[in-house]
Amino acid sequence: MSDLFFEKPILNSPYHRPMQHWELDRNGLPTQKIISERRPANFITPIPRPRKQRAIQQTLDIFESAAKNGELSLFINSIRAKVEQWRNLPDKNDWGVTPITKDLLTYWRHHSFSSYRPFFCQLEAVETAIWLAEVALKKDKSFLEALKKSNLEANPEIFRIALKLATGAGKTTVMAMLIAWQTLNAIDAIRYPKTNQFTTGFLIITPGITIRDRLRVLQPNDPENYYKHRKLVPDNKMLEDMGRAKIVITNYHAFKLREKVDIAKGTRALLEGKTGEELKTLETEADMIKRVMSSLKGIKNLLVINDEAHHCYRSKPDEDEINDLKGEEKEEAKKNNEAARLWISGIEAVKRQLGVKTVYDLSATPFFLRGSGYDEGTLFPWVVSDFSLMDAIECGIVKLPRVPVADNLPGGEMPKYRKLWETIRSSMPKKGRGKAGELDPLSLPSELRTALDALYGHYEKTYQQWEEAGIDVPPVFIVVCNNTSTSDLVYKLISGFHRKIETGEKGSFHQGRLALFRNYDDLGDRLSRPRTLLIDSTQLESGDALEGNFRAIAADEIEAFKREMRQRGKVQEAEKVTDQDLLREVMNTVGKRGKLGESIRCVVSVSMLTEGWDANTCTHVLGIRAFGTQLLCEQVMGRALRRLNYELNNEGLFDVEYADILGIPFDFTAQEVSDAKPKKPKKTEQIKAISPERDTVGIQFPRIEGYRIELPNEELTAHFTPDSVLELNPYLVGPCVVSNQGIIGEEVELNVKHLEGMRQSTIIYHLTKHLLYTKYRDPGEDPKLYLFGQLKRIARQWLEGGYLRCTGQTYPAQVLYQEIADMACERIRSAITEACTDGDRPIKAIPDAYNPIGSTAYVNFTTSKTNLWRTDSRRCHVNYVACDSDWEAEFCRVAESHPNVKSYIKNQGLGLEVPYLYGSIQRKYIPDFIVQIDDGHSDPLNLIVEIKGYRGEDAKEKANTMRNYWIPGVNNLGFYGRWAFAEFTEVFEIQSEFNRLIDQFTSVKT
Repeated sequence: MSDLFFEKPILNSPYHRPMQHWELDRNGLPTQKIISERRPANFITPIPRPRKQRAIQQTLDIFESAAKNGELSLFINSIRAKVEQWRNLPDKNDWGVTPITKDLLTYWRHHSFSSYRPFFCQLEAVETAIWLAEVALKKDKSFLEALKKSNLEANPEIFRIALKLATGAGKTTVMAMLIAWQTLNAIDAIRYPKTNQFTTGFLIITPGITIRDRLRVLQPNDPENYYKHRKLVPDNKMLEDMGRAKIVITNYHAFKLREKVDIAKGTRALLEGKTGEELKTLETEADMIKRVMSSLKGIKNLLVINDEAHHCYRSKPDEDEINDLKGEEKEEAKKNNEAARLWISGIEAVKRQLGVKTVYDLSATPFFLRGSGYDEGTLFPWVVSDFSLMDAIECGIVKLPRVPVADNLPGGEMPKYRKLWETIRSSMPKKGRGKAGELDPLSLPSELRTALDALYGHYEKTYQQWEEAGIDVPPVFIVVCNNTSTSDLVYKLISGFHRKIETGEKGSFHQGRLALFRNYDDLGDRLSRPRTLLIDSTQLESGDALEGNFRAIAADEIEAFKREMRQRGKVQEAEKVTDQDLLREVMNTVGKRGKLGESIRCVVSVSMLTEGWDANTCTHVLGIRAFGTQLLCEQVMGRALRRLNYELNNEGLFDVEYADILGIPFDFTAQEVSDAKPKKPKKTEQIKAISPERDTVGIQFPRIEGYRIELPNEELTAHFTPDSVLELNPYLVGPCVVSNQGIIGEEVELNVKHLEGMRQSTIIYHLTKHLLYTKYRDPGEDPKLYLFGQLKRIARQWLEGGYLRCTGQTYPAQVLYQEIADMACERIRSAITEACTDGDRPIKAIPDAYNPIGSTAYVNFTTSKTNLWRTDSRRCHVNYVACDSDWEAEFCRVAESHPNVKSYIKNQGLGLEVPYLYGSIQRKYIPDFIVQIDDGHSDPLNLIVEIKGYRGEDAKEKANTMRNYWIPGVNNLGFYGRWAFAEFTEVFEIQSEFNRLIDQFTSVKT
């Protein structure tokens, strides 16, 4: 059973009622037992929990409103049972439906389709709609009454029925079947008047133009319309009748009332001042209806279909939870509510003007959003059918999503790449794309670079497998970003870019870091057909992702696109196709052979990929943004779920296909506790200098803002020390081995092993170049190219001398991530500085020009820390030391007990800050203590002390800066006293090490 569980996760045929399912335990984990019956509707997301996780955490994401959703599960399961009983009636005459409906149901259920056969889930959704409209109206009105009641509470002006189908299960086909059922019955009713419950008028509403463009296949005159292309109607006569359907497909934004006359603000004020009346230049509802759906005029009782219907709702009255939210979450909730209000208000306007009988909602996630006034994740109470993602996986209808369940980073319960954004968010740009030009694509965080490399390494293998299998389009890798600035940086890092110089001309060229996604050749010239596509509103409007000769290279595909436009009746538009139109078509046809988007391998986007856009060739997804809701997680994941291959195997099932996903945090743990008891206020203590009583043990120190050093004219040398070592490990660069797994199915390992092939000479060259351009180049000046040879020699000494250590399955190539390269180059520069600062070229510290001296006299702050050391009045200027650890308390004891210690102070509230570089980021290091020591000189020695247990790479940078810059720089100034630096790394050795250190200082005097 264990092997079957992993090798054959698909249990059911996509074309028949599911007959079995994998059993889940109370925590939602598969027990590896198969239950021989259909899975009931229960609203779970099939995502495995991390392997290392507390037992109290839930494995599957079950919404907080579980009780309400549980009631709806009973309602949906009851309808499902009724529809199943009705479906199994052997005699058509007992079905209680029209003759046309009988013909359509018989055809859809039993016809031998040559290619696209409706899935069972698609047919069940339509059957449910038919049963409610034609059968329940006569025999089971209780269900309709329940629906009317739920609509009355949430949508008092319209009647809605929601059909829930997993992303990738084919909602477009369901729409086409609903339209065919209604249209053909309406035409038949015109010929043989029987009922007016059917219509030939349809309004299809989408959340954006991307979906609107994709749904053109619902128009009977479209070259690829589903009625003909997928043979959803039985014969040519019915196909001809479908041409009488009037269908308008629009995005909800079109419902916003527009200004009919463009009048300047000043002119408007002048005219209103003359008449004393407000100028009414805004559209009326009737004007809007005429603009958006003039072809539907005269058709009563339209049928409305909402695609991605979770965007359409009326906020719950008298409840405003938005004010309880903050930041991005608050803005997102406001945006969602405004969109939902416009959408549903538009439908209500259509009902008032034209008439609307029923609204069919289709969505994989028909749940109320945050800020709606309902509990987030509450299922729309008018949902009548459910085919969940777990059902779709067990039927093989969609790809099986695999997410990180473990990695090689010790500690932590959640794999880092499951919640990537939490790790990198502070290092990511917060501005829009207009400011992205100021940012450097190579400076993206190392954890993000490693995540890209790990997922790309698996993509590379998938790409090769597809090529070997003869698949003539490439797999697609998508990256979903938080804003247009991030998307622009990631796009450039992946595909390559030219740096812009001040004149606006092209500067140095940087080739794309992921070879298969490069948009440039080795000479830096753009490829005629892009491999990576950047998609956001700015890009779509400008069309600047297309190279100048794209039209010539893609002439055949463009002509085919124009021909399709003419066939859809857009003759004039076809002759005036813009670059924006072409770019949009490239996006819409990603993964389609012979189309404009067939060459695309990678798509980088902001919000456009969260819903509506998908390609059946998508195999890998990376999320680089916050995911505040489970709905957003599922929508982004859904972009990768559409299957590539729909051929049945010898067992009559689909073969399993996988989608590998990083950066999307599906897990939601325990609910927040709303009735938590108020915490008792903490006791605080004032830490202050005791003046004038203790002024004799006061300490002064310099405030330093930078360093200055001149290079020698002679040959450069370097003095490497243990602190010159840079260790690459998963703590520094992010996990390099990630186990991706679905709730069922085969596990895969993502790693960066493909980086192993980079030659050492290549690493040395790029490291030297980075050293020259970032560490030995003054602002506004050209690089000192004459140093390249010497720096290359020293970089080679550093690399070959074992000062780069790779652990945790990292590779030397990762030292070229810019953040890591900055660290390596700072290690090398420190070694050069230490070797060059003797003699007449000493390093000089640069004091703060406005406040060059700090003093213990100004210490005055309060603390709630409980670990306080009462100081000896003869040794310390302040009353207490607020200790962060017992180690610090031990050091206070040691310092006060040594006869050569004149005074000491902890650097808290003191203001001693040491500027240093961590990577390319300027930071401030705050050492732990200053100790004044009598070493026999006329003036005391000021010893800066660091108490450090674990020494990470950051600690090495701090120590290097202290030893090679701050200490010699301050001492060389000559008027701030004498300074030294020491680290203590063993708590039980502090006293002996401190005594030994003071002995060394005093012996130097002797």
